[in-house]
Amino acid sequence: MSQEMIALFMFSTMMLMLMTGQRVFAAIGAVAAVSAITMWGVGGSDIPFSAAMKLMNWYPLLTLPMFIFMGYVLSESKIADDLYRMFHVWMGPIHGGLAIGTIGLMVLVSAMNGLSVAGMAIGATIALPELLRRGYDKRMVTGVIQAGSSLGILVPPSVVLVLYAMIARQPVGQLWLAGVFPGLLMAGMFVLYIAIRCRIQPHLGPVLPLEERQVSLGEKLRLLRAGALPVVIFASMMVPFINGWTSLVESSAIGAMAAFVAAILKGRMNQQVFEVSVRQTLSISCMFMWIILAALGFGAVFDGLGAVDAIDNLFTDQLGLNPWMILILMQLSFLLMGTFLDDTAMLVIVAPLYVPLVAALGFDLVWYGVLYTITTQIAYMTPPFGYNLFLMRAMAPPEITLRDIYSSILPFVAVMLFALTLIMMFPQIALWLPEYVYNK
Repeated sequence: MSQEMIALFMFSTMMLMLMTGQRVFAAIGAVAAVSAITMWGVGGSDIPFSAAMKLMNWYPLLTLPMFIFMGYVLSESKIADDLYRMFHVWMGPIHGGLAIGTIGLMVLVSAMNGLSVAGMAIGATIALPELLRRGYDKRMVTGVIQAGSSLGILVPPSVVLVLYAMIARQPVGQLWLAGVFPGLLMAGMFVLYIAIRCRIQPHLGPVLPLEERQVSLGEKLRLLRAGALPVVIFASMMVPFINGWTSLVESSAIGAMAAFVAAILKGRMNQQVFEVSVRQTLSISCMFMWIILAALGFGAVFDGLGAVDAIDNLFTDQLGLNPWMILILMQLSFLLMGTFLDDTAMLVIVAPLYVPLVAALGFDLVWYGVLYTITTQIAYMTPPFGYNLFLMRAMAPPEITLRDIYSSILPFVAVMLFALTLIMMFPQIALWLPEYVYNK
C-alpha cells in the first residue's frame, strides 16, 4: 500500500472505533500500536515505549495535576460563590450588569481551573438561577454562560494547551502567555456586546431592584475583598513566573498551595472538599496522560510513514493552494469535527497531521495553538451537536428549551469568529506577550 492509503486506512479505522463508543485514548492507541507492529514487525513495539518515556520525562507535565487541584479546591470550597456575590452587588445597578458580571466570573473561574466544563457547571448552578429570577431574558443568559465557559480552554492555566504543547513540542509557558490577550479580547467583546444590546433593549437585562442595591459601602468592600481572593491567588502564581523568579512547575505548586491555604483560612477545607479535589485531580490527570501517550504513539507512526510530506505535496503542488487557504481549510475542519467531538479528541485525531503541516507551511506553532483553541471554542457551540449545547441542556431548568439554547449562541459565535479573524490577521495579539516575557 502507498503511504497515502495507509494514512487514510489508519484515520478511517480510528474514526470507526470512535463511532462505536470506544474511549479516545483506546481507539487512537490501538490503531497506532497495531499499525506499527504490522508495518515494522517486532521493532514497532519500540514506538509506544518511546512515547511513554517522552511522557514520563516531560517535566512541565507536573503542572497539570497542580492546576487541576487548585481549580477544584477553589470551586469545591465555594470561593467561586463569593466571586458572583461580588459581581452581583457591584454590577447590579446597570442594565445587563449581572450578565457582564457573569462573564467576569467565567474569566476568573477559567484562571482557577483551566477546563470549560468547570465554568459551565459554576455558571449554570450559581449564575443562571439568579439571572432568570431577576427577569433576564432566558436566551441572553444561556448564551452568556455558554460563551463565558468556553474561555476555560484558552485563558491560562488551560489544560488543553498543555496537551497541545506536548503533541506540538512547544513550551507550555509560551502557549499560556499567548492565550492571555486573545482570551481577554474575547471576554471584552462579549461584555461590549452585552452592554450595547441591553442598552438598546433594556428589558433583556433589567437593573437590580432598589432594595437590593442599597448595600453599605463597608459591605461592598467586604465582598470586594472576598471576591478578589482568587485574583490574588492567580497573581501569586503568575507574577513570579512572568518575572522569571520561578519556573512554570514551581508557579503551579505555588498556586495549588495558595488555594489550599486560602480554603483553610476561610474555614472551608474539610474532608469532603479535600477528597473530592484529590479524586478529581487524579482522574483528570490520568485521563490526559493516557490521551497524550496515545497521541505521541500515533504521531510517531505518521512520522515514520512520511504521510505529512505526501499531504503537503497534495495541497501545495497538486492542488496549488497557498498556505493561508490550507490554514483556513484546517480551521473549517475543526468547526465540522466540533459538532460531534470534544477538544481533546479533535486535537489528538488531527494533530499528527496538522501540526507538522503548519510548521512546513511556515506558520508559528504557538500562534497556531491559540487559533486551534479558539476554533474549538466556536465548535463547542456550533449546532447541531456542539459539546456546550448539550452540557447546557443537561444543566438548564425545564423552561429553557433546546431551541432557546441553539438560538442564544448565534450572536456570541459571530463575536468569536470576528475575534478569530482579528488574531489571524494580527498574530502579535497572541505572540507579543510570550515574546516580551521570554526575551526579558
